[in-house]
Amino acid sequence: MRYVSAATAVQSIQSRQRVFVHAAAATPQVLLEALAARAGELRGVDLVHLHTEGTAPCAAPGLGDSFHSNALFLGANLRDAVARGDADYVPAFLSEMPALFRQRVLPLDVALVHVSPPDRHGYCSLGTSVDIARAAVDSADVVIAQVNPRMPRTHGDGLVHHSRFAAAVAVDEALPEHEPAPLAELELAIGRHCAALIDNGATLQMGIGAIPDAVLAALDNHSDLGVHTEMFAGGVLRLVERGVVTGRFKAVHPGKLVAGFVVGSRAVYDFLDDNPQVAMLDIGYVNDPHVIRRNPKVTAINSAIEIDLTGQVCADSIGTRMWSGVGGQMDFMRGAALSPGGKPIIAMRSVTSRGASRIVPMLKPGAGVVTTRAHVHWVVTEHGAVDLRGRNLRQRARALISIAHPDHREALERAAFERFHRLP
Repeated sequence: MRYVSAATAVQSIQSRQRVFVHAAAATPQVLLEALAARAGELRGVDLVHLHTEGTAPCAAPGLGDSFHSNALFLGANLRDAVARGDADYVPAFLSEMPALFRQRVLPLDVALVHVSPPDRHGYCSLGTSVDIARAAVDSADVVIAQVNPRMPRTHGDGLVHHSRFAAAVAVDEALPEHEPAPLAELELAIGRHCAALIDNGATLQMGIGAIPDAVLAALDNHSDLGVHTEMFAGGVLRLVERGVVTGRFKAVHPGKLVAGFVVGSRAVYDFLDDNPQVAMLDIGYVNDPHVIRRNPKVTAINSAIEIDLTGQVCADSIGTRMWSGVGGQMDFMRGAALSPGGKPIIAMRSVTSRGASRIVPMLKPGAGVVTTRAHVHWVVTEHGAVDLRGRNLRQRARALISIAHPDHREALERAAFERFHRLP
């Protein structure tokens, strides 16, 4: 495979083309910086991607005429650009995103990907992010690769023969890493409440962050857990090493850790490398509720920005300000609910960093309902866990108030009385 400079590789990108950008830990930063350097000669280039790591050079202030991101999920590096109108958010279920490319709802001219070096048969790997990148590579007219020996070679759907690349750029750079932060007692309490709901032999879905880490830290006494998740991070490794995660009772890919993408530490990436225990698969399959439901006791743990007294969950915006995205929350909430013995869980702190209640009488104006009140089952805060299934609106309000922060319960009760006239 012949390598060229990043500047040469991106010369084929033209104005008003749609360009897919590999995301998360696989963000091709060198290619993006080379593309941003062409801002003076390009106009109306449409970038499509999930959340990217790094500085998002094409979203820098002043480049809005040259590049416009249509993000399928927002990271911190793009929120300001969306707020000022230089980028946009495309609402979509993660499970349906590959079809946007394959069915040419969003036809792709170019795909920028970050891959491992070719093996002896000429195949590179999409590494840490197979997710929607598999569909992008299959659908784009032109594929440009950033080839990095530090990208793990993963098993599953991510193999791409080097002949598919119109250009390849050699880099040797560390992947973005997320080291787990020390867990506070509040997160540990949430983790214990969630762990009490997880049965032995369950199949887990959870993401990255303090609450998922706290849940994983509380599972040492469990047995034969499985993993089928859109992403996983470091806490899973410890449970694999301790023999807690075996996948023995999974109906789909028994014994394997199934994921669409991974963000974590170097130890996580080393674990992924050439590991046949891990299957990195197309997210249209991983997040398909009909696939998810086939596993036993699927326990899906997702978070929320706020939840109202009827159970409506906002997880993608703070009022009208876009924060993240729909992602795969609904895919797994529904898949877990349909799984034999499954439990969909919304787990969150009871208050914001400023002390405001996250259990609210009504969602903020402009807030998006990611998970409807009909889909919500378990809700967990540091103050306990409640199951909303089969409960009427008044009963739901009472249950949610019981796990709100004590400082806010009186105000929530007043709001509930104003709306429902009385509580059970």
